[in-house]
Amino acid sequence: MESSYIIETIVKIIVILTVFSALAGFTTYFERKILAFMQRRLGPMHVGPFGVLQVLADGIKLFTKEDIVPQNAVKPIFLIAPVIAAATAFIAMSAVPFFPEFTIPFTDYTVRPIVSDVNVGVLFVIGVMATGMYAPLLAGMASNNKWSLLGAARTVIQMLSFEVVSGLALIAPLMIVGSLSLIDINNYQEGGLWLVVVQPVAFILYMIAGYAETNRTPFDLLEHEAEIITGFATEYSGIRWGLFAIGEYANMFTVSFVAALVFLGGFNSFYFIPGGIMILLKVSVLIFFFLWVRAAWPHVRPDQLMWLCWKVLMPLGLINILITGLVLI
Repeated sequence: MESSYIIETIVKIIVILTVFSALAGFTTYFERKILAFMQRRLGPMHVGPFGVLQVLADGIKLFTKEDIVPQNAVKPIFLIAPVIAAATAFIAMSAVPFFPEFTIPFTDYTVRPIVSDVNVGVLFVIGVMATGMYAPLLAGMASNNKWSLLGAARTVIQMLSFEVVSGLALIAPLMIVGSLSLIDINNYQEGGLWLVVVQPVAFILYMIAGYAETNRTPFDLLEHEAEIITGFATEYSGIRWGLFAIGEYANMFTVSFVAALVFLGGFNSFYFIPGGIMILLKVSVLIFFFLWVRAAWPHVRPDQLMWLCWKVLMPLGLINILITGLVLI
């Protein structure tokens, strides 16, 4: 029994690493295609049918491109920072239940699509994702580049600020459910109202914070593509730059799955639609919105971002918690 549990856990880890690494690559393709459609152009077209093999071409380029390390950089820290970005993104997924449990055909073996069902799942996911901010901080500090250092400082300020907002946004639905387990939160909504109906403000706050934490437009000040430099990642190339990108897209999926589980009914079935299909549809819609907003919204200035965070979103989060507490009492 113990050996089967260990084998099952290892298989789950391998599946998560493989599937979401591949999804990170294919999401870049869909992003280019969606942006191209909205801007009346074609996007990738030359590599494979409809440019679908562009993902493979990008992967080959990243793996074979020269890995440059600045001469006066703090080499061990410079090399490990991208690994932290990707590792924290995937570790956060270990407490996320992606699908309802199912039985393997022709056997009685039941699989629970979650690596570790901890009773503080929400806290674990938020904590590990917050730890990921060490990646850009260390990258910028170790690069021996003033622009990278300034970019790292701006990155940490943004991510730390919006971690506060996302935490406040999740407190209100957690007060209603009375549990930090994502499975308990999912089960609470089974056969009833989705929590987004009673907590619309919390959902909006969480999604706005998610856009900022994952470096998405209009809050993409971590790298800010409109500038000549690339923020904390200015000195990175090849696969190490790719690890930052993989971490960013993996975090997008984590934010979307948590939003679906906490606010949108999770993986519960909806009429004749099975639960597994439902959560895929919800996450797909949320990912599409991540991509759509990039085409529709301009960048904001750093001072505007901080003003929005501390003077608008944080007070709204606190007021929402207060009102929720008064209603529950």
